[in-house]
Amino acid sequence: MRVIIALIVAAGALSACNSQSPPPPPPADQTAAPPAADQTAPPPADQTAQNSPENAGTEASNAENVSEETYTPPPPQQVVSVYQDAPDSQPPPEEIGWAPPPMLVEPPPPPPGPQYVWTGGYWGWYGNWVWIHGRWAPPPRPGYHWVQPYYEHRGPHVVYVGGFWGAPNVSFVAPAFGLSLTLAVPLPGIQPGPPPMGPEGIFVPPPPGSRFGLIVPAPIGTSPAVVIGAPPVVAVGMRISNTNIANTTINNTTINNTTINNVTIEAPASATANHVAVNARVPAVAHLAAAQTPVVRVPAPAPASTKPLAAYSAARPVSLPPPAVVHAVVPAELTRPRAATPAPPAAARPGEPAARPGEPAGRPAPGGNAAEERAAQQRAAQEQQQQRAAQEAEAKRNAAQAAAEHGKQQQEAAEAQRNAAQAAAARNKQEQEAAADAKRNAAQAAAEHNKQQQEAAGEAKRKAQEQAEERSKQQAAAAEEANKKAAEAAAAKKAADEKRKEAQEHKPPQ
Repeated sequence: MRVIIALIVAAGALSACNSQSPPPPPPADQTAAPPAADQTAPPPADQTAQNSPENAGTEASNAENVSEETYTPPPPQQVVSVYQDAPDSQPPPEEIGWAPPPMLVEPPPPPPGPQYVWTGGYWGWYGNWVWIHGRWAPPPRPGYHWVQPYYEHRGPHVVYVGGFWGAPNVSFVAPAFGLSLTLAVPLPGIQPGPPPMGPEGIFVPPPPGSRFGLIVPAPIGTSPAVVIGAPPVVAVGMRISNTNIANTTINNTTINNTTINNVTIEAPASATANHVAVNARVPAVAHLAAAQTPVVRVPAPAPASTKPLAAYSAARPVSLPPPAVVHAVVPAELTRPRAATPAPPAAARPGEPAARPGEPAGRPAPGGNAAEERAAQQRAAQEQQQQRAAQEAEAKRNAAQAAAEHGKQQQEAAEAQRNAAQAAAARNKQEQEAAADAKRNAAQAAAEHNKQQQEAAGEAKRKAQEQAEERSKQQAAAAEEANKKAAEAAAAKKAADEKRKEAQEHKPPQ
């Protein structure tokens, strides 16, 4: 593509010096309000000519319209970075008036365990686009799976659903068309950024260093991090397609049990900052996608607080930490003017002679200066050597920065593990003390209960003995009283008998 452009430019310079060059492509839509203090302004509009994906196949015939301006790095960006306590059910959708910023670079540290899942990093909504910092987290319950955030270009706005933990039998349901949503209100002092630019439908934010407002169409369930290794885009045209999907069932707007292993990123040369077409297969797994080597490195700042925020709710606003300023690290080959490259023989146009056999590509017109050609070739070779040296130096710097950041993240992970181990030990100690207290209390209660039972049994035995003794005394007294009465009755009877006998003896005879 670049070779064709160079050939056209050279031919135009040699054969039509007195003609005017064609006007540049029309500038992008400038009706959107300028970005706020915490938004990075997009690059100048003269290098952001928009080309739809449908035009990617005809770029060879329209090569003269491709912009070859040098890439302008994005200015420093103020980013609010937070950890999020992701919900365990699908949050309600939010309608937002402007597109999320380009992705940030956040290489994941090694996972602390096989059950941990990488959640983040991605842009989430908290009254402004806020960077949800990635972290390794275990599912809240057995069988739960991580559901990627959802971005959709619908009309002039963005419909957003944050990432969440899905239950084993719960599927993600995309917001239905015609759903009545209320446009989200930005936080005080936040000025909206540019609207989404690109075809309507599901998308992910563009690669790091891209023009603000651009979006990248993608299949549902795609991790936003898949574009980390892609070159920045300055015009519409990059898109993502599935390479392979396992265990997927799609019913209208419901997607079940989706596992996207790889995706393919495609873009015409007219859409990328380095004017090179892209057709690359990248891993779709979130932590592998986030670990790609970026072309433009815009590092994600660490959150100011380790305490995670609750999921966004318009009814329960949260207090955000202050933003941190991030700077884009741009390779030298994107910021230097592009050197002219020799053009291969072009196909003859109607009415033009074909190239003669054996004539070298890019040979100047008859009468040209061979010394100037050799000098240009030497300059181009020197330029290439300088570019390679700059690329190697930049790669070393990026590797050193990545190693430093990786070491810092490892230290943070180790500190988190130590804190978790200490917390677990404290919980175990508390549980053991509580169990010992409960055991002592149970033993004391049992002993007290036994003592009370023994005392009650002794008291009952004493009362029974006393009652038995009392009954025995009463029975003895009754028996004695009965004997006494019997003796008295016998004595009375004896006296009566004696008296009757005496009376019979002294009775006079008749």
